[in-house]
Amino acid sequence: MTAQALPNDLEPFWMPFTANRHFKKAPRLLAEAKDMHYSTPEGRKILDATAGLWCVNAGHGREKIVKAVQAQVAKLDFAPSFNVGHPIAFELAARLTSMVPGYSQVFYTNSGSESVDTALKIALAYQRAIGQGTRTRLIGRERGYHGVGFGGMSVGGMVANRKIWGPSMLNGVDHIRHTHEPEKNAFSKGQPEWGAHLADDLERLVALHDASTIAAVIVEPVAGSTGVLVPPKGYLQRLRQICDKHGILLIFDEVITGFGRLGSSFATEHFGVKPDLFTTAKGISNATIPMGAVFCRKGIYDAFMNGPEGMIEVFHGYTYSAHPVACAAALATLDIYREEGLFERAAELSPYWQEAVHSMKGLPNVIDIRNCGLTAGVELAPRPNAPPTSRGMDAHLKAFEKGVMVRFSGETICMSPPLIISKGQIDQIVDTVTDVIKTIH
Repeated sequence: MTAQALPNDLEPFWMPFTANRHFKKAPRLLAEAKDMHYSTPEGRKILDATAGLWCVNAGHGREKIVKAVQAQVAKLDFAPSFNVGHPIAFELAARLTSMVPGYSQVFYTNSGSESVDTALKIALAYQRAIGQGTRTRLIGRERGYHGVGFGGMSVGGMVANRKIWGPSMLNGVDHIRHTHEPEKNAFSKGQPEWGAHLADDLERLVALHDASTIAAVIVEPVAGSTGVLVPPKGYLQRLRQICDKHGILLIFDEVITGFGRLGSSFATEHFGVKPDLFTTAKGISNATIPMGAVFCRKGIYDAFMNGPEGMIEVFHGYTYSAHPVACAAALATLDIYREEGLFERAAELSPYWQEAVHSMKGLPNVIDIRNCGLTAGVELAPRPNAPPTSRGMDAHLKAFEKGVMVRFSGETICMSPPLIISKGQIDQIVDTVTDVIKTIH
């Protein structure tokens, strides 16, 4: 007879992206969630300033999603998507593609990491399908985050996420420079005025490798996990122009920016730039059930449909692609977004959010503040001779003690609240973070 693990035994769970020993000495546990708040096991309310993990865009515990999940799991708990299908997968695909003109198909995944690897594989296969099989190189960007699959890590540019995996990365990957230049664009409200020319770094890689070897470029429209880096005005447009000039596919990683985070359905709409592929996850199902999808512009899918009709066109997919319960959660989530006008609400709140977060300029050790839509990053100066997350971790811990949950990336305090947030709750977040910063030395 095996021993029963105690409910409070923290040791067996190897936590992701967590300093495990540090956490388990003083755990921060969440037991319930509703609307804008988490509750600890002791019943203490924690205002969610991060939408969980950039993902609970419609707020927690939404009854419509809960009922949809309950009904679907009772009706059809699972169905494969390999050579058979179920109706709501097709219904959801039609709903998703109708949200953004110019995109005709979605390929379902279960996470942002899977969406990225899927988009990279589609890009490589597409180039081969149109007779451009020499195009095998992938281009990412410094400080980019594209999940934790080997493809996403390879095109990603966050050093800590890459360094210990060494030569296990994909071959044939290069990176353009990032857009963060504090001497030129610190404390920008929204998109910085300076920096569109940084996109020309792609021309350097074209000259180095030759365009005939490059399949795709992938960037986050707004780089979230690295600390909210907002694209300079004209930067994304310039990337699109260079890709068009050289026959390179452009991929946007919209795992964070999708589904209202910037005040539009997607960043492609917000910035007026259409990539060839873009990845989604997180907000697609309000994080209730894991799900993701890659959106494909018109013509991508068609390029694969020229072989024998009875043959599989792309040997790729996941056991849980288009999981029926995830589809049900996503359909209910889309209903909430539309019925409550949450994308429009985010757009209306963005100016108030911007002024509120920028009110922290001038606080001790604040060296930059960045924002776009309902996202913000407040960067703190590093402590001398201390780990590069020292002040950021302290801010996270102290804010949690005061009843507000924020994230940290290095020394940047990151915030991305649910789109249902009120102005009063924005004030509470900013007041709490302000008090925290004043206490961090």
